[in-house]
Amino acid sequence: MADENQYRGDDQIEEEEEIDESGYKSVKDAVLFAIEVSDSMLTPRPSPDSKKSAESPTTAALKCAYHLMQQRIISNPHDMIGVLLYGTQASKFYDEGENSRGDLSYPHCYLFTDLDIPSAQDVKNLRALAQNDEESEDILQASEERVSMANVLFCANQIFTSRAPNFLSRRLFIVTDNDDPHGDNKSLRSASTVRAKDLYDLGVTIELFPISRPDHEFDAAKFYDDIIYKASPSDPDAPAYLQTDSKTSPAAGDGISLLTTLLSGIHSRSVPRRAHFSNMPLELGPNFKISISGYLLFKRQEPARNSFIWLGGENPQIVKGVTTQIADDTARTVEKGEIKKAYKFGGDQVTFTPEEIKALRNFGDPVIRIIGFKPLSSLPFWANVKHPFFIYPSEEDFVGSTRVFSALQQTLLRDKKAALVWVIARKNAGPVLGAMIAGEEKVDETGIQKFPPGMWIIPLPFADDVRQNPETALHVAPEPLIDQMRLIVQQLQLPKASYDPLKYPNPSLQWHYRILQALALDEDLPEKPEDKTVPRYRQIDKRTRGYVESWAEELEKQYAKISVHDSKSTLVKRSAKDRASEAEDAAQKPSKKVKVETNEQGVEDVVRAHYQKGSLAKLTVPVLKDFLSSHGRSAAGKKADLVERVEEFMERK
Repeated sequence: MADENQYRGDDQIEEEEEIDESGYKSVKDAVLFAIEVSDSMLTPRPSPDSKKSAESPTTAALKCAYHLMQQRIISNPHDMIGVLLYGTQASKFYDEGENSRGDLSYPHCYLFTDLDIPSAQDVKNLRALAQNDEESEDILQASEERVSMANVLFCANQIFTSRAPNFLSRRLFIVTDNDDPHGDNKSLRSASTVRAKDLYDLGVTIELFPISRPDHEFDAAKFYDDIIYKASPSDPDAPAYLQTDSKTSPAAGDGISLLTTLLSGIHSRSVPRRAHFSNMPLELGPNFKISISGYLLFKRQEPARNSFIWLGGENPQIVKGVTTQIADDTARTVEKGEIKKAYKFGGDQVTFTPEEIKALRNFGDPVIRIIGFKPLSSLPFWANVKHPFFIYPSEEDFVGSTRVFSALQQTLLRDKKAALVWVIARKNAGPVLGAMIAGEEKVDETGIQKFPPGMWIIPLPFADDVRQNPETALHVAPEPLIDQMRLIVQQLQLPKASYDPLKYPNPSLQWHYRILQALALDEDLPEKPEDKTVPRYRQIDKRTRGYVESWAEELEKQYAKISVHDSKSTLVKRSAKDRASEAEDAAQKPSKKVKVETNEQGVEDVVRAHYQKGSLAKLTVPVLKDFLSSHGRSAAGKKADLVERVEEFMERK
């Protein structure tokens, strides 16, 4: 039986219904950092990198939240991020509205940044706190009393309830080095378990980022295994969430890896996803449907301007554009109801009403319909010319969709088949034919899932989308050159044949964002962009210099052999018979009239005219060679060979 549970869990893709500027549903996420402030967390710890100075885990976590906030402003402008410090001497909590709980509702909990869409001022304040300015000395002071984790979790509950009540993705990031905050106090442990269950019922995921101390390794089994639920809030049968295991934690064993490792651990949980369609029927046969959702995982990202700004006043203001239609002859304002759409046909204007336009564009309701199956080997390489989208089962419309989807995915994977599907992605969208291919689960070296198991739909091109490549005469290089070039390519391969595109961001796009960030945060403008796509020339030269020089020497040898061979072959082939053929060609030179005709009409018309008359042999060798070369055909050989090639080309035309 197919295992439907493999399609659930942390990689279950869910989003709030919102359409962004590009027409796709955007994934909204609410992230609240809960960072412990204690004496051990405020103690600077040496960094494994000798170039970096010692830094406390609390400061590293604040910098992590600061960088994530910067990233989300650009990549996910609708996401909410907040920072809650617990274990501080000061207490601060505020809630908008009449039900304000004041500052003392949650002792030793300091809500530094409220859960909201980050503003430029929020980023500045968090950056100042992470850089240990004067204000941070008053805030980052550890409390002498023990903080109750039940209060921390209840405070987080109130923040999520009041600030992000409708978000389907809500996460609480706990950063701490205390694996047993309550010891043997059973009442506090029980209260914390109840508050964690409340968060679970609310749909909030608790993510733990444990930090081991130099003299003590973090043990989540002492306390946090009881408050972190390992099942999805929407699916009690789902497998465990991806969690940071204490034994495999990046910070385990060496205290903390500071900013870089902690930030990469959080980014692995912060991958933005774009919904292409949701809860669409996948029709396997007549009256046999399941529900799926599709996601666009690969899309070119470009700088997008969403508004114009007027800078003429004291404060910048967003410009609201107004469009007015004016008649050409009378300059009268044309109302929207007077405008009709029309198409030209035979010199006349054929008008359509808006309802008729919609009917013309309607090819049916959105659906993915399987119309057949083909072997994977039958799909050519050039068929993948558009962005594929990833589909995943959904139980909202049809119960049991996950089981059927899992069985279909495993069957296609086992039999190496692809399903031919008819796709209407959205309402009023044009239909396309696609190839539905099963995809396996992919994990990285650490066991973190990069791509969940599912299926990909590749839109297939129509006949008008495919162009025939021009014919070229390719010459295969000699074997010695190929063998030495193989050594050069082997030296340029990445370690373990791994390529991660996330490590090579678009330099022009990052430069655009860097300028925006500098202007918004009052930073110094950077001098030049950081381009990680520039090849490492010194390393390439160090690895391949000897091999390239050896290949160049071999190239000279092969070229010398070919040159000598061609010159000798030309002398040998000039036999008496060849000289007689050349004399015959000289006798058959075209008259002056043909030369004038060639200059006036061009080689193409002359060759075509002689082909229709059956007198191609009367043309000169240079004319035949020019014609063949212009059409990408080989121009080598005798005149008889040239005439034969021209005849073959004209017959195909």
